Amino acid sequence: MDEHFESSGNAAREIFKSLYFDDFYMGQKFVTKARTVTEADVVNFAELSWDHNRLHTDAEYAASTKYGQRIAHGLLGTIIHSGLAYQLTEESILAFIELTWQFKLPIYIGDTVHVEQVVKEMRESSKPDRGILTFEKEMFNQRGEIAQTGTTTILIAKRCYGQGV
Repeated sequence: MDEHFESSGNAAREIFKSLYFDDFYMGQKFVTKARTVTEADVVNFAELSWDHNRLHTDAEYAASTKYGQRIAHGLLGTIIHSGLAYQLTEESILAFIELTWQFKLPIYIGDTVHVEQVVKEMRESSKPDRGILTFEKEMFNQRGEIAQTGTTTILIAKRCYGQGV
């Protein structure tokens, strides 16, 4: 699978397969592809998580709430964010270390979301072949509204120690 990301910074547009610690710099921004949240996503997540809250599974009930319709599970949005952002480091990520997350707006079935992420912190790890990156992230819907936001920290390989970690 050939995934692509846009990077804003020194280059107007760059295409990547996977980035390593050495490829990042402070303030670097990435925008993921967009993905539409489907009914199948919500139903499958309800089954997987055992979260059958009526806001997610009962159209009649959800229509009578302030949302006016069924909404996706908040954690489903977090998982979708993770999958979209993962494409950036799919060959170099070694561990997902930390997540701090906030839910700003509901995500509805049919919403198309994407993630914008900025390198917030870079530091060396105790091993010379890897580093630690913290990203500040925002998940936008198709109306340009921030639905979810937070930070993630990952352990990532350095390119200078060879690919294929």
